Amino acid sequence: MNPRIVFCVSDHTGVTVEAVAKSVLSQFPAFEFSLIALPFVDSAEKVQAVAARIAATPGALVFSTLTDPDLRAVLRESGVPPFDIFDLLAPAMEAALGQAATPGSGRIHSMASNYESRMDAVNFSLALDDGLQPQRLDQADLILVGVSRVGKTPTALYLALQYGLRAANYPLTPDDLGHSTLPDVLLTHLPRLRGLTLSAERLAAIRQVRYPNSRYATLEQCRAELTAAERLFEHHGLPVIDTTRMSVEEIAARLRNPL
Repeated sequence: MNPRIVFCVSDHTGVTVEAVAKSVLSQFPAFEFSLIALPFVDSAEKVQAVAARIAATPGALVFSTLTDPDLRAVLRESGVPPFDIFDLLAPAMEAALGQAATPGSGRIHSMASNYESRMDAVNFSLALDDGLQPQRLDQADLILVGVSRVGKTPTALYLALQYGLRAANYPLTPDDLGHSTLPDVLLTHLPRLRGLTLSAERLAAIRQVRYPNSRYATLEQCRAELTAAERLFEHHGLPVIDTTRMSVEEIAARLRNPL
């Protein structure tokens, strides 16, 4: 079965429309979809070119977050009615607030975390990656703990870039796992520690890609390390997230907003 082509059209980065499209399309598992992102479509000429491309694609689906009503009109004239986020939501918001919407592109960024603070958080996470500079752990908002390759580094960087959180990460080595408590350097920061784990099979597959046919990547070694790490997490009462079936975005959201 050939996948349905899905165009995600935006006058800015397209992150929002892609996220919405993926969430909606995931509710239709019987179909296959192929997403094409079309960001920075911010002029009539660009919309006309996009509209021609859509019209030439049989069975295409279109998601749009174009904020300019005139540009949205051009897109609709392509002959493929778009699933337009603003057309669908803005009227309901206008009714609820008693005020007409004022179109404007890129405004979501004025609501996001300050750029400088997020860049500072990214630099912090890089500086304290993989257990570096443990003397600065008292400056961290969160400290991610787990065995090698459970997703600590990408999650820490995502927390920094997306939310401006100063996230450090500390790897538990086989030597650390042989003790009955976490390393001393972590014990004074227990309220900010978060444990990451995943299935032994998934960990072995990840390690096999990095170090093929090594003891480090064997299922037996992965099971032993994960069991020892989870025992330490339980001993210290740490919140733990199983990352086996989670994306980095999901892991970060759960760490930021624990249930």
